[in-house]
Amino acid sequence: MEVHQFSDHLVFDTPTVVTLGTFDGLHLGHQKIINDVVDEASKRGGESVVVTFDRHPAELLRPESVPYFLSSFEDKVSLIDACGIDHLLVIPFDQEESERSAIDFVKEVFLRKLSVDLLIVGHDVHFGNNREGNFAFLEQVSKELDFEVRRIDPVMRSEEDSEAISSTAVRRSLRGGEVESAMQMLGRPYSISGEVVYGDQRGRTIGFPTANLVLSSERAWPADGVYAGIFTRTDASEHLCAINVGRRPTFYEHANTSLLEAHLLNFDDDLYGEICEVSFLYFLRSEKRFDGIDSLVEQLKDDVAKTRSLLSTTE
Repeated sequence: MEVHQFSDHLVFDTPTVVTLGTFDGLHLGHQKIINDVVDEASKRGGESVVVTFDRHPAELLRPESVPYFLSSFEDKVSLIDACGIDHLLVIPFDQEESERSAIDFVKEVFLRKLSVDLLIVGHDVHFGNNREGNFAFLEQVSKELDFEVRRIDPVMRSEEDSEAISSTAVRRSLRGGEVESAMQMLGRPYSISGEVVYGDQRGRTIGFPTANLVLSSERAWPADGVYAGIFTRTDASEHLCAINVGRRPTFYEHANTSLLEAHLLNFDDDLYGEICEVSFLYFLRSEKRFDGIDSLVEQLKDDVAKTRSLLSTTE
């Protein structure tokens, strides 16, 4: 996949099939749109293009209510690339861009920059100043400016569930510790990357050493609790792990922030300084305060046993 900045000069000799979106988390609804773009470009002997912004528009337009992000920009680029897209166009979302009208966006981006043949959008598409660009608007201007537009219906969470898959729904599941539900909507386990740093090494003294990750305050976290998951190192090796997200109430009565600690099963090596990824597969229990070290250790043994049982098929 070629990644382009808006200032780049682009020339397309074949039809382009384009979509536009923020695509935070790239859940199954997003994937349906992008897969349709790839398939339609192939049918037309053309090229597939995703248009996105260098940051979430809410960061500029409503900074007081910016959502916690499901993916970093780098993660989003990798996920889009994995879908088989030919080109990614990244538009800087600044004050000038926020004031661009929807019709100007269509003419400058879709037509002049990308020579769009077919534009495929989600059911809730909005763009341009005051979010004036929606599907009804696109239907009208596409006839006037001679390009096709197609809307993709939402992907529902299940046949029995009337709620559509969305980034908001994924965030809500994570806040409730429902990582299995988040995984179903994403089509993959929810994961977070960060640098392994030195902690207080208390876990090592009780037989359960942990890798402590520094995480971005802008990212969505699962609720405080204990989870079973996969720890992926820089060399792409994977290890089963029991994960604690929380404030460790047994040791700290008033911790200000939650931490992520992963205990890797059957592992004894130095991880400090590595940028690693933790994937959440199963919720085990809520975080709680123990009366002493002995009761904590017994619970940790049980957490590890449950982790091993749940994830044994992945070894």
